[in-house]
Amino acid sequence: MTRLQVALDLTSLEEAIRVARLSAEAGVHILEAGTPLIKSEGICTVKKLKELFPDKTVCADMKTMDAGRLEAELAVSAGADIVTVMALAADETIEEVCSAAHSGGAKVMVDLMNVSDILRRAEQVRDLGADYLCLHVGVDVQKKRGITAEDLAKEVKSLVKSGFKVAVAGGINKETARVYSELNVEIIIVGKAIVASPDPAKATREILQAMYCR
Repeated sequence: MTRLQVALDLTSLEEAIRVARLSAEAGVHILEAGTPLIKSEGICTVKKLKELFPDKTVCADMKTMDAGRLEAELAVSAGADIVTVMALAADETIEEVCSAAHSGGAKVMVDLMNVSDILRRAEQVRDLGADYLCLHVGVDVQKKRGITAEDLAKEVKSLVKSGFKVAVAGGINKETARVYSELNVEIIIVGKAIVASPDPAKATREILQAMYCR
């Protein structure tokens, strides 16, 4: 079953907890301590989310590029169930993240943002120990290049067909969530459509409904 992850890309822990509570009550599966939140409020945000929502999977979006073991251990020690590292990082860094995370019982999501040869790098990082591969195209890039959900769906389909556990992120809403869900991705990551909504609970429910009503 495809799971929904809310990216709490906020700079206030108080606001992040408010949105997390509403989306959790609405049925979201994974709570992500977004990179802006971790940078603004610290790794304690991961710990707080896990303490408040022990039944939810918590992802620490570290976007690690170096010091892999140190950053992974920080996240896992704080309670992260999933830790992210960039696919553009050195193989040694990804190996260190995977080793540290797996030792602590957590999984690793490798972010493929800005990777040119996606399938080739996906195969490489899977061999390095990655659990999930995140096809992530930033909103700015989507707008400037005119990339649509249908365009991304082709790459998603290729990765899923090749046997990868795929997560997808970048400007996803209830319409595009349905597209990706039909491709049987593992995780759909939604940020602004939930976080910036005047009613995060309603937005979460609508996206979940779109994902499962095929």
